[in-house]
Amino acid sequence: MRNVLAIAAAVVADAVRRKVLYLVGVFAAILSVMVPQLPSYGVGVAAAVFREISLALVFVAALVLTLSLAANRVPAEVERRTVYSVLSKRVHRWQYMAGTWLGILAVAGVAVAAFTLVTQGVALVRYGDPMWRLWQGSFGIWLEMGALAAFAIGVSALAGPVVVVTASLAFLFAAHSRQALLGRDPHGVLALLYPSFDTFNVITPVAHGTGIGAAYALTMLAAFAAWSGLLLLAGSAAFTIRDL
Repeated sequence: MRNVLAIAAAVVADAVRRKVLYLVGVFAAILSVMVPQLPSYGVGVAAAVFREISLALVFVAALVLTLSLAANRVPAEVERRTVYSVLSKRVHRWQYMAGTWLGILAVAGVAVAAFTLVTQGVALVRYGDPMWRLWQGSFGIWLEMGALAAFAIGVSALAGPVVVVTASLAFLFAAHSRQALLGRDPHGVLALLYPSFDTFNVITPVAHGTGIGAAYALTMLAAFAAWSGLLLLAGSAAFTIRDL
């Protein structure tokens, strides 16, 4: 576990050094500019629209951040040959993959939290309401980015950044198109194995409803653990067989 945490810390330090986290500030500024442009349909509707737009921006910011880290980390380490130094210190390849994923998950978590705090500040100024329910939506976004990062890292074990980003976006699209591609009531092995991230999409109940309960939050955690674990296992296996 010590090796995994050390690699995760290195990923976080590299993200800070590369000023990747400043991307969050850019999106926060975009949000601040967009707030005055929200439709004035009345306080209730406008607040719901604000929550929906805010969570959509959080999702986009987290997606860009996650892919920028996951797509480049392993290929860059291999190209610079620094991965050899790491693996020579009794670090297993699966530990390297797990540590990389954990570091990206941590950076994404900090970014999502910071962006949510900015959103709450704007909401408090504009509507007099900190909208604590936004954290439920941000929690779902963070878990989804964690699962997507596991997929992206797995692909990066065998391919370059362009392929990683393309494959990850295609995977994300497919993971949110289960019903469209398989129908409302799919059956068979494909229905069981088909990846679905719809569990993490709670923007509608958070923005226009009463949010989600503890039971559903546990469901999201279970889906996150299952998909992240499975995808990390596949990625670690791919990295293990790669000839470095």
